[in-house]
Amino acid sequence: MQQQLLDLGDLFNFSDLSTFTQNIPVEWVASALNLSAQATIRRRRLPSDQVLWLVLGMALFRDEPVHEVARRLNICAQGLASDQLLARSGVTEARKRLGADPVESLFRQTGKHWGCERYEADDWNGLQVFAVDGALLRTPDTPELREHFGSGNTGTERQTPFPMMRLVALMNVRSHVILDAQLSPYRGSEMRLAETFLGQIPDNSITLFDKGFWGADLLLSVADGGSNRHWLTPARKNLVMEEVERYGEHDRRVRMKVSPQARKRNPSLPTHWEVREVSYESRGHVRSLLTSLPAGDYSAEAVAELYLERWEIELGFRDIKSSMQQNAVTLRSKKIDLIYQEVWGLLLAYNIIRREASQAAVAFGREPSDIRFKPACQYIAVQLIVMAAANPVSATGRRLAELRGGVAGLFLDHRPRPGRPRTVKISKTRYPVDRKTAPLK
Repeated sequence: MQQQLLDLGDLFNFSDLSTFTQNIPVEWVASALNLSAQATIRRRRLPSDQVLWLVLGMALFRDEPVHEVARRLNICAQGLASDQLLARSGVTEARKRLGADPVESLFRQTGKHWGCERYEADDWNGLQVFAVDGALLRTPDTPELREHFGSGNTGTERQTPFPMMRLVALMNVRSHVILDAQLSPYRGSEMRLAETFLGQIPDNSITLFDKGFWGADLLLSVADGGSNRHWLTPARKNLVMEEVERYGEHDRRVRMKVSPQARKRNPSLPTHWEVREVSYESRGHVRSLLTSLPAGDYSAEAVAELYLERWEIELGFRDIKSSMQQNAVTLRSKKIDLIYQEVWGLLLAYNIIRREASQAAVAFGREPSDIRFKPACQYIAVQLIVMAAANPVSATGRRLAELRGGVAGLFLDHRPRPGRPRTVKISKTRYPVDRKTAPLK
């Protein structure tokens, strides 16, 4: 084990939550709890340190009520309360006292360290690979949440059924750990949100962007904000470019004009900028990629193949929505501050599972992305319940080693793809299908 199990018995009573505490040092927890919305000198049945782990437990037990999560994980101050004495309203009030800031701070501090960790063979030609993309999360439909978060429009005059929160994340493609993220109401711009954490991208790296993040200001800040930092993004349609130099049949250097709107927002931008364009054929169509990677060091074929890994961040969002949220239509909280607290706890719990899986994979000589996320999440959730009720506490280290050994048994089977092409079979429904209906995204 890379990091020894921390002895926290003198400070907090959560030695039974070893999967959480072994990854997060006490100093980080103490620093985060200083940002709590309300300070108190009372020793409550649910003190702030316990509520913090309760928020993480909520992410692992999505189908259970919050008070049931507290009972299963035995979350309460030792000697002050039992699971029969914890009122349901008291759990909600404890979450309100904690607020969202401590959970957000702890997520950022852990993501900053875990997202930059290097594993064997996890780089691409000496560069760490990251990706930036956005996702939407639905909230319960209440007047307060709809006014704050807003919602999208459909093909009719009606709005989408639920208010929506926008999430933009920076993810390590190889380990799937989220380095940083930003949350905002639905109308927030993904580009503006991404600009806030571009400084977190480490040196000697390549960042993959979706076409929605196109902009000279954003992309130039990535390359100029550090040493040997590069970016890669698909070219937009009808983009006006002037060829400067030809490297190969599908590889050239082009010059483009910086828009007046971008220069007005950032007067330091030049009037024109030059990038490298790589073309490749996919399903009978010619697609183009723009990048800051120099042609002399990175071939066009390798660049085109690298961009396929941008889909890994989509798989990370799928793990959060499908595996952790159990495909729930909305988040569970119904207050604005608790919505943010829940999502930050969701992202922190996701990172803890990913890092635990990465450590287990390294111990068995495999890559971090080789472990299946959903079985690992379910396995850790079950083991947390067992550890919460197990005695003696001194055996926690042994149980933790057994947990990591069990996670390491959940490797993906790299089976070859079938040689036949995929086809969509005709629907056998006897009811008419409205093809013009607005999809629920």
